[in-house]
Amino acid sequence: MVKQFVQDEEKQRLLLDGHEEKHFTAGEVVRDIIIGVSDGLTVPFALAAGLSGANAPSALVLTAGLAEVAAGAISMGLGGYLAAKSDADHYHRELQREQEEINTVPDTEAAEIADILTQYGLGPEEYGPVVTSLRNNPKAWLEFMMKFELGLEKPEPRRALTSAGTIALAYVVGGLVPLLPYMFVPTADRAMATSVGVTLAALLFFGYVKGRFTGNRPFLSAVQTAVVGALASAAAFGMAKAVQSI
Repeated sequence: MVKQFVQDEEKQRLLLDGHEEKHFTAGEVVRDIIIGVSDGLTVPFALAAGLSGANAPSALVLTAGLAEVAAGAISMGLGGYLAAKSDADHYHRELQREQEEINTVPDTEAAEIADILTQYGLGPEEYGPVVTSLRNNPKAWLEFMMKFELGLEKPEPRRALTSAGTIALAYVVGGLVPLLPYMFVPTADRAMATSVGVTLAALLFFGYVKGRFTGNRPFLSAVQTAVVGALASAAAFGMAKAVQSI
């Protein structure tokens, strides 16, 4: 019986060694890229369409567009930095508060461990050793409470700077796409028509890729992304024409 048990354990170990789980772990970076590229494609596109609707020359549209891309990248990057910094500050405040509670009311915190594990279907005879083990390991106890009681994950130390740089760079990349035709086509109307085609193609491609990464239906994501960009540019173009006709 012992020999059979050892053989079963060995088989299970070999199965686990040969099993490779494929999980996507760069969610925060992808989120930042999505934020930057989607805004970068949409906002300069709408601005260029609006200026073209006002019969502005290509040089003026390009200059205004590049200025908007620069300002938008700084603004979006700063927003990403502040958001990530706020999340990190909130985590550390809660970490200190939880540590203080573990030090001052350990029995209450231990009872909270039992309550959490009960929600996962564990009975007293099952969660008892877990509670005891955590109480003997203060660091693991604190991490457990942060994750399972408060639902907070420890942020990466350089998360704020990484987020700011990723969003800003993604905004620049997305923002240059609708402005490229204005660099080569001197007539604003023709440049706008080319920009519409190029940007809609980019929106469709970006929406498809976004859908693949986020687990949504890629084709539906592509259509939704393109429709949002088209509506934004159409609204800007229509407003420019309306103001011009006054």
